[in-house]
Amino acid sequence: MTEDRDTPTTLVLERTPVDGNCPRCGAEELRRYPVVSEGGWFQVLKCQNCLLSLDRSPWSRLGPIQLLTDLL
Repeated sequence: MTEDRDTPTTLVLERTPVDGNCPRCGAEELRRYPVVSEGGWFQVLKCQNCLLSLDRSPWSRLGPIQLLTDLL
């Protein structure tokens, strides 16, 4: 088995567009996406122009990883 070392692995984070305007800069570039910080995983709503945080809600404890026990 050979590895293709010329092809870089790229992770892409999908940022879901949200309708509305930023209250700070007026841009129509609001996106919702997961982030991890010292408090764990959160879903945030941020302006992509000025990076103002409009919402920050706790998300699942392991972020994108879902355990079978969490589904019970």
